[in-house]
Amino acid sequence: MNEWWRGGVIYQVYPRSFSDSNDDGVGDLPGIIQRLDYLADLGVDGIWVSPFFKSPMRDFGYDISDYCAVDPTFGTMADFDALLAKAHALGIKLVIDQVYSHTSDQHPWFKESRSSRDNPKADWYIWADARPDGGPPNNWISLFGGQAWSWDSRRKQYYMHNFLSEQPDLNFHNPEVRAAIIDVARFWLERGIDGFRLDVANFYFHDALLRSNPPKSDNGGFDRPYWHQRHLYDRSQPENLAFMAELRREVDRHGDLMTVAEIGSDSYIARSIEYTEPGRLHTAYNFMLLENGPLTAGLIRGALESWTSDTAWPSWSFSNHDVERARTRWGGAQAGDAFSQMLMGLLLCLRGTIFIYQGDELGLPQADVPFDRLRDPEGIRFWPDSLGRDGCRTPIPWHGDQPNAGFSVTEPWLPVDPRHHALAVDRQEADPASTLSHSRRFTAFRKVHPALRLGSIRFIDSPEPVLAFERRDEASGETLLCLFNLGGEEAQCALPAGTWHDCDYGLPGRIEGDRAILPPWGGLVLRA
Repeated sequence: MNEWWRGGVIYQVYPRSFSDSNDDGVGDLPGIIQRLDYLADLGVDGIWVSPFFKSPMRDFGYDISDYCAVDPTFGTMADFDALLAKAHALGIKLVIDQVYSHTSDQHPWFKESRSSRDNPKADWYIWADARPDGGPPNNWISLFGGQAWSWDSRRKQYYMHNFLSEQPDLNFHNPEVRAAIIDVARFWLERGIDGFRLDVANFYFHDALLRSNPPKSDNGGFDRPYWHQRHLYDRSQPENLAFMAELRREVDRHGDLMTVAEIGSDSYIARSIEYTEPGRLHTAYNFMLLENGPLTAGLIRGALESWTSDTAWPSWSFSNHDVERARTRWGGAQAGDAFSQMLMGLLLCLRGTIFIYQGDELGLPQADVPFDRLRDPEGIRFWPDSLGRDGCRTPIPWHGDQPNAGFSVTEPWLPVDPRHHALAVDRQEADPASTLSHSRRFTAFRKVHPALRLGSIRFIDSPEPVLAFERRDEASGETLLCLFNLGGEEAQCALPAGTWHDCDYGLPGRIEGDRAILPPWGGLVLRA
């Protein structure tokens, strides 16, 4: 098999905010079609499209009421087919999000399940009687706050939800549920997609005995109640791995495709490896580089060196639709374009499959969204301690001098940050020094260097804030030395013995004798 995804670059499209084709203020599938040439010019191997399925939109598409229908907000199934056809014509693979752990409470499955205790789908969701004191069956907590159990007056039982109460969890212990989910996967596989991104892939199964989670002595700096428990029983159950293998077998029947798991776990790397060992999923990304900071050489080195498996393949991303954009999270409010360019240059030199979140190729900072414009239920629930996920989900700026940065004439579903106008696509395309121009060069550079796509990685001791590592591809014999200054002052480091040639990667840096001179946020890629 070609394994196009191994070492490839995949661009995440959050469709509500990517491109609006009909000026209703919400992005859509025809809008993505209109911008596919832009993504082809960026040089990505594939795109991952976040949910566009029929949904009440309580969690903006991650609460699905029909897995096999396109929500009218985003277009039609014909639009999806056209998107798939054009992407393939441009040589771009199309990966779609699959949300299997839970549905919307408006899904016909749940409506039937909650109607009685003896209907054909009565056991398709996780139901439990109240304790003698009327409380829920255990202490499980929702990630979005409060108990992970809601009372249903029709069945006079509690149902489980790891997220919103409008997102009831499916009961994967029921073989009929597993079969139904495989049928959903088969529907899209037969339509010709190139792979799945599996939302919260380690959340599908729960402990059948409904045992309470024990407390955790260290919450890792997170102050929400969810992080005060050791999640031994409400996620990452051993039965889940068998289902991953079953799903993988179905995917493999349809050609050279890929599956990537989103892993939410305290054991970031170990859990990701567990889910991507042979026979399970192709790759996985986790939140080690999405939640933690500050940005140091030790953080990046620790993450990649923790991936000790020779058989499981990693994926890495610095941003996505659930976390603060990396430019702001790691660089602060004062971070400039040089910082964004260094981040993109670094990401595209790492070993693994690389995921770029829409807007990071432009160097967008986290948007400021006032409280009265917040749409994210998580952000509203935890305000003012957290502004939630809206700040990373605002519309992509296409034209700097147009209203709403050219996203739509109508006021968009989230406001465009005024700072984003100056970073609009049309302004950056004309500037060879822009972050967009750098991003295009970085992706092109990765594509032609087998050491970056497929090679090994070996870190070289260097004082902070310099991150130094060697990428080597045995098949081609190519060796590259990658040096990055993660700090705001000039840094120097000694070069390993040998003769090194500057590959003109595009970041500021130079060789002086046997030393590398790295300006603030600078970098070098050298060839042996």
